[in-house]
Amino acid sequence: MTTTEHAAPAADAHGHDEHAHDDHGHHDLGFWQTYVFSVDHKVIGIQYAVTGLLFLLFGFLLMMLMRWQIAYPGEPIPLIGEWLGDERAPGGIMLPEFYNQLGAMHGTIMVFLGVVPLAVGGFGNFVLPLQIGAPDMAFPKLNMASYWSFFVGGVVMFASFFVPGGAANSGWTSYAPLSVFATTGQTMWLIGMIFLITSSLLGSVNFIVTTIQLRVPGLSFMRLPFFVWAQLVTAFLLLLAFPPLEAAGVMQLMDRVAGTSFFLPAGLVYADAPWEATGGGSVLLWQHLFWFLAHPEVYVLILPALGIVGEIIANNTRKPVWGYRVLVYSVVFLGFMSFVVWAHHMFLTGMGTTMSSFFQTTTMIISIPSVVILSALFITLYGGSIRFTVPMLFALAFLPMFGIGGLTGLPLGLSAPDIHLHDTYYVIGHFHYVVAPGTLMALFGGIYYWFPKATGRKMNDFLGRVHFWGSFVSINVVFMPMLYQGLAGMNRRMYDGGEQYMMNADVLWLNEVISIGAWVLGLFQLPFIYNFFRSIKHGEKVDDNPWQATTIEWQAPSPPPHGNFSAPPMAYRGPYEYSVPGAARDFLMQGEPDTAAAEQAKV
Repeated sequence: MTTTEHAAPAADAHGHDEHAHDDHGHHDLGFWQTYVFSVDHKVIGIQYAVTGLLFLLFGFLLMMLMRWQIAYPGEPIPLIGEWLGDERAPGGIMLPEFYNQLGAMHGTIMVFLGVVPLAVGGFGNFVLPLQIGAPDMAFPKLNMASYWSFFVGGVVMFASFFVPGGAANSGWTSYAPLSVFATTGQTMWLIGMIFLITSSLLGSVNFIVTTIQLRVPGLSFMRLPFFVWAQLVTAFLLLLAFPPLEAAGVMQLMDRVAGTSFFLPAGLVYADAPWEATGGGSVLLWQHLFWFLAHPEVYVLILPALGIVGEIIANNTRKPVWGYRVLVYSVVFLGFMSFVVWAHHMFLTGMGTTMSSFFQTTTMIISIPSVVILSALFITLYGGSIRFTVPMLFALAFLPMFGIGGLTGLPLGLSAPDIHLHDTYYVIGHFHYVVAPGTLMALFGGIYYWFPKATGRKMNDFLGRVHFWGSFVSINVVFMPMLYQGLAGMNRRMYDGGEQYMMNADVLWLNEVISIGAWVLGLFQLPFIYNFFRSIKHGEKVDDNPWQATTIEWQAPSPPPHGNFSAPPMAYRGPYEYSVPGAARDFLMQGEPDTAAAEQAKV
């Protein structure tokens, strides 16, 4: 069966059969349908991206407040301390309860409301249909419902700061039984998570169907850009891993409001009295259900970033990605293995040696495809005619940062060193090297790379380089010392920064260094924010393919109209035909016919 045969019924399903490609520019929609309740994948992608960036900024601001308390415990927060109110910071001095709220909501917001919506909802929605030559997603209205479910979840999370007792304060892991007895903010956290998970499920179904059914003729699976493969595997992870957490969220909500005891063990004493609702529940059940989602979630954060970096590196080395098929097989294997490693987060729960050995082994195995992917991207650089554009700087920075994140994770996957390192700042440093210097670098690179496609204009190069170098240096000042503090045994989640323990005396001074690094990192985001909004109207105008790239999205006008392409595209070759010997120029676009007969479509 050819891709053409696949595409026809899908087009019927989402209503585009009555709007042939030539008619896509003739819809006369009002403001609300065009910009607010749009069903166009590009508008929804931009909505996801802008909302995700705003939540990233908000989550980052929460962290900067925490860093003040850690660096200068008990001292009034300057400038804004008085505005936080007596219930959070009397006299400008942060209360421990508020510190816990900031910690829980920083993690929740950065992961579920920032990085995932930007990496999957933003880049996936905007780029994936364009890269496969589709006029839209397979289910546009489902796509709109996905965004608005995410938005409502975000609003509920944000509003929880203003209820009595403040926002959730049981950590981003929401471990029972503490989370069952926490303040009202925890109930709103659970309701918000149900909306966010529903959003991811709606989106993942759409991504899978779109990729399989709406590929243009000639775009076989082994001609898909690596970015599309990364998004496809990510969509399967979301579809299969999120339902257990959604069920667990509903069960914990029932424990809080309906008197059930899914996660409350028998004989539990609370506030000096037996807790009446306890009936033999299990606190470990929550941990299993949470980490069954949360470890694949790490790859939900990473895989889109790897896809973005692959596109940028191929384009800026003017070479095909080295080992394309190996990359594809690795990313699929990575996705599969991510479902059988979750309990390495739980070595300290009394797990037996047989089970811990199993999860140690699977954790070591999953590192293999990660190393293969990273090595292939490094090898792609060899012999390349590298262009050091702003997107390429971010992509190049991603490689060693992700490498550090991966290598520092290996000791945590083995039960013996994990017992020493568990709940220390080493874990914070490792995780953030994966998702902050790692994934965020890739996401920024992707914004600079596809900005011209979304707007028809390019972001300012000088401001982009200031943003890159300032961020690259300061983000390492933030996270590298944490690895050292963790190796010295300093615990995380310490309201006073750890000064109550004498063993931390030699590494306490690093708290101030890290905090200053965080605030400097915040300052270096200002050029990006200014550049982003200024360039929408005043950036340098560019043509449809300013990077001289090969994949199909660069054949569409910039910005693409409704329906995306002025004529239905076809794919005639693989995605990365750079520097082909004998070609007139150093790139051949995927949808560009050559003089030879077009190759037959393959599936």
